Amino acid sequence: MCPITSQPDFAHLVIDYVPGKWLVESKSLKLYFASFRNHGAFHEDCTVGIGKKLVKLLSPRYLRIGGYWYPRGGMPIDVFWQHGKLPASVWLPDQGVAPYRGRG
Repeated sequence: MCPITSQPDFAHLVIDYVPGKWLVESKSLKLYFASFRNHGAFHEDCTVGIGKKLVKLLSPRYLRIGGYWYPRGGMPIDVFWQHGKLPASVWLPDQGVAPYRGRG
């Protein structure tokens, strides 16, 4: 939710990570995301906060999160954050979210 207007915000969140000792279960991750449903925060704070929390809990070798936020006020906001160094033996594809094209 926008902390100023209280309007709902929506995004595609894409997480790529190379695990360390721990893995995250998909259902647990979905429930964690649901905890942000009525959370008032700016896009950048929300995306980076999720990434930092996952790093703190999982201690991955590498983690990248992309937050592709739907436009607010006609302006889309894409937020990226990463932690660690990608191992040389790991191939990391594009996150696969199409860029916002507007109404044209």
